[in-house]
Amino acid sequence: MPVLTRLVLPHAAPPTATRHPAADEDVDFGLLRARWHRRGLELTGFARPHGRDTARPGSAWTWLTLRHEDDAEPPLHLRSRPRRLPEVTDDSAQPEHNHDWSGFTALMAPARLRRGGHWLLGDWRIEATLFTRPRPTRLRRQYGALAPHWCGSGEYPPARWVAPDVRLQPFFADGRLRLRLERPAVRITRAAPDPDGLELSGLAAACPGGTVLRLRHRQSDAVTERPLARTGNTFTVRLPYRPFTADGRGGGALEHWDAELLRPDGGTEQLCLDERGGPVTGQHPLPGAADRVLYLKHLADGRLQFCVQPAAGLVDRIAVRDGGFELSGHCPAPAADGLELVLRHSGTAGEVRTPVATGADGRFLARVPATRTGVDGAALPLRKGLWEAALEPAGRPGPGRPLLAAPAALPAVPAATTAGGKRILLERRWHDTLVVDSTPVLTATERSAWTQARQRTERYPAARREPLREAVLYDVFGGRGYADSPRAVHAELARRGTELTHLWVIDDAQAEVPPGVVPVRIWSPEWYRALATCRYLVGNTHFPDFLERRPGQVVVQTWHGSLLKRIAHDVENPWLADSGYLAALDRETAQWSLLLSPSPFATPILRRAFHYRGELLESGYPRNDVLARPDPRTAAAVRRRLGIPEGRRIVLYAPTWREDQRRGDGDGFRLDLRLDLDHARRLLGTDHVLLVRPHAHVREPLPGAGDGFLYDCGDYPDPQDLLLVADVLVTDYSSIMFDFAITGRPMYFFTYDLEHYRDTLRGFYFDFEPNAPGPLVPTSAALLGALRELADSGAALPPGYAERYRRFRAEHCVLDDGGAARRVVDRMLGLGRAEGRPQPKE
Repeated sequence: MPVLTRLVLPHAAPPTATRHPAADEDVDFGLLRARWHRRGLELTGFARPHGRDTARPGSAWTWLTLRHEDDAEPPLHLRSRPRRLPEVTDDSAQPEHNHDWSGFTALMAPARLRRGGHWLLGDWRIEATLFTRPRPTRLRRQYGALAPHWCGSGEYPPARWVAPDVRLQPFFADGRLRLRLERPAVRITRAAPDPDGLELSGLAAACPGGTVLRLRHRQSDAVTERPLARTGNTFTVRLPYRPFTADGRGGGALEHWDAELLRPDGGTEQLCLDERGGPVTGQHPLPGAADRVLYLKHLADGRLQFCVQPAAGLVDRIAVRDGGFELSGHCPAPAADGLELVLRHSGTAGEVRTPVATGADGRFLARVPATRTGVDGAALPLRKGLWEAALEPAGRPGPGRPLLAAPAALPAVPAATTAGGKRILLERRWHDTLVVDSTPVLTATERSAWTQARQRTERYPAARREPLREAVLYDVFGGRGYADSPRAVHAELARRGTELTHLWVIDDAQAEVPPGVVPVRIWSPEWYRALATCRYLVGNTHFPDFLERRPGQVVVQTWHGSLLKRIAHDVENPWLADSGYLAALDRETAQWSLLLSPSPFATPILRRAFHYRGELLESGYPRNDVLARPDPRTAAAVRRRLGIPEGRRIVLYAPTWREDQRRGDGDGFRLDLRLDLDHARRLLGTDHVLLVRPHAHVREPLPGAGDGFLYDCGDYPDPQDLLLVADVLVTDYSSIMFDFAITGRPMYFFTYDLEHYRDTLRGFYFDFEPNAPGPLVPTSAALLGALRELADSGAALPPGYAERYRRFRAEHCVLDDGGAARRVVDRMLGLGRAEGRPQPKE
């Protein structure tokens, strides 16, 4: 597309007619950031046309036009500077067009809003005009208005006093950016507390005798009026606390009082906050109202609002520190046993807690970490997504206090730091609420749908023409980490000293790999190249749907579970077919070189369920070698990492997931925990610990974990470690039962929904009820009672289950002799030789 040059655009200025041009529906305009500096208000945004690339410098140019509410005033044109903003392409979420050069920056100098030495007060609407060249001989104009961003200054642009008594406020009305140039009639400049109330001071352009401060309670329409004391154009008003809590008021979660000055003639004026001389915003404890404050709030439009609410953490200082952010501020009446800063992930509700230092005067100092510590003690960057921040009572449930940014702190956000190669931002939403945004590990350029489409259709095929490299790419559940059978295969290859490069797929920097293993970011350019050029691909779940095994390449599918519940084509449930899963599976299985089977029982099922016609190796699962030949030193190290005290009996609860328990946001599935945790603490807590390992598809936290009895092991890297140390397993229909059976230790099955799961959701490959190697228990009370009874009796297995357990192991664990990894590696390297390549040296 021909570029738009500086010679063209000055002659293509937008029309100056007073009529408001119609907005075009095939272009998106938006404001991303707004900031003030010495030259004026800088607006950074985008103008993204539909159906057309703006990928090169000069392929798009945006003008902004300011039109005064008085159409007699001539418009002002702001010429912008094009900006490369790859996030615009990413945000478009479409693969057809690149919009990296749709961005722009424009500068609004306040002096331009003056005529003949006078300010042009009033509202100014901002119109945007996008210039492109769809053809070399045609210049196209498209019109619209700048829409708000989802957070930060692009959602609530900052205001500034451009003269001692004139304020310029950007704001959004009906989703369109506007400017308001105003000379506020009333300015509040000071709020001084005393034991019984507040004294407000300010300036008023017109404040005749008899003017009062009137407050109206939104929730009850109660009104209180307070007289003003005047000296020239200054005034003070005494505001007692009592009206805010009288007559049953003040107990709600949030109550508003709207304020205005009322003149004797009935005219009113809004209160504008002027904090140039010091803060007016603040929280003042209300006498006789537990944990209730009168919050003088600086609204985004500059007005003063009175709120009665629980105390919040009002942050007035923000600093970037190594590994996170340091916040200090004021929070009246902290909890008696102290506060914690809690970050809660908005998608998974996972939590990160750090202590908060508090002072007698209500000041607090909190550290917002950029990392989280997993249950295994590994420090990892915060998971991608938004983390809500609050102050909560230390070590116990209680009301959360949101973190709000005082006006003095707003210019410090967004603040940025890095952790594990990820960019972590301290941002604000809804004007002043602080949140943490852990951005994806891929850059905006790498992760956009446009780039991903080209990686799949152009760069991956091109990389397939490169020579194969003697390397192994391992993938566990799409980048979850160093675990499962691929971990055992790698360990066996490393033990042999094979001359292979080892690459491990990692998602969102959420896992650690051992020395000598190269982490590869999933969906990154290096990941696509590794899929195309590594001789060996070893994975325990689905490979990407575009994968095409090339000559000389060996694809090993270890899979990840033995078979009780039906899988793939054997599931008599429309959910799998309707989701497109089965069609994708049929395309994928043709790319496998080798599929592993854990037992002779599983072999025909895997072949039939996957419609698999390739080679199937009855090897046992490599991941179970550690259970077949347990190492006491490894088990002791796992207990230490988990922090389990000596002498405690370990119960591991590992339920599967339910397809009909999808979360409301569509991201993963609900935990739906039916176990009575309070009862478990009372009955087992003195000599047991309870480890809960939800299925990988579950996206919810475990309430109450971390109390010394209950452990949330959802993010523990490898469940085989948990099986190694568990004294008892509780599951439902999870294939983890087949792995744990290798240990010979007791199992219980919490089958509260047996009929529904068996007859409606999945169905079973064998008659579960008479063949399960442990009791089927339908209620939480019965389950916990059985666990207590087993511990007290000292029995190795539940009474009457020894023979059934033996038969179960004989049928399903016959290959679990500790040599599965050796058998798999022998065959994998043999297939590599068969493709005409020499075996790597050992």
